[in-house]
Amino acid sequence: MSIGFKEWALVCGAMAEGRQSIILRKGGIAEGRAGFRFEHPEFFLFPTLFHEQAAKLKVPADTPLPALDPEMHRINLRAVVEWTCDLADWDQVLRLEAFHIWSEKTLRERFEYDTKQGLSLAFIRVYKLSAPLEFADEPKYGGCRSWVKIPDFGRDTVGIPVIDEAAHRARETQIRSALAGA
Repeated sequence: MSIGFKEWALVCGAMAEGRQSIILRKGGIAEGRAGFRFEHPEFFLFPTLFHEQAAKLKVPADTPLPALDPEMHRINLRAVVEWTCDLADWDQVLRLEAFHIWSEKTLRERFEYDTKQGLSLAFIRVYKLSAPLEFADEPKYGGCRSWVKIPDFGRDTVGIPVIDEAAHRARETQIRSALAGA
């Protein structure tokens, strides 16, 4: 089996367009007491439809959601985790504002969600697949969880970076600088 990481479809779109190279996550209800961790070094981005997501992102409120087939999943992106860190300082989260499309209010809600305040950050390299991975929906893909096992498609599908190496490294430098408070 391969691993899918559930993320809002509009956020996946920002990653596909090369506008975002980080994931900020608190975790789903199904993560349990141990909480969320970026436990897989690479995964497929599994777009989800959450109808209020446009209102929780820095996009126009009338931004249309992608038309996802409720009976079939179509995955177009693979992510490779280059590094992770835990953010326990709200000011660090605020300094990342230019590098993602989530609204400040949404991130604040996630940051303060339980007694342990904070977010997990992953800096990822995003690849567009040469051919989409398609498979039928099943109940196991639902629910409030971050990680799902999806059918294994082998290694025949090629991934093409959504941004070139120089732009990716420049973005990494900017993000590390923002985290350091520079």
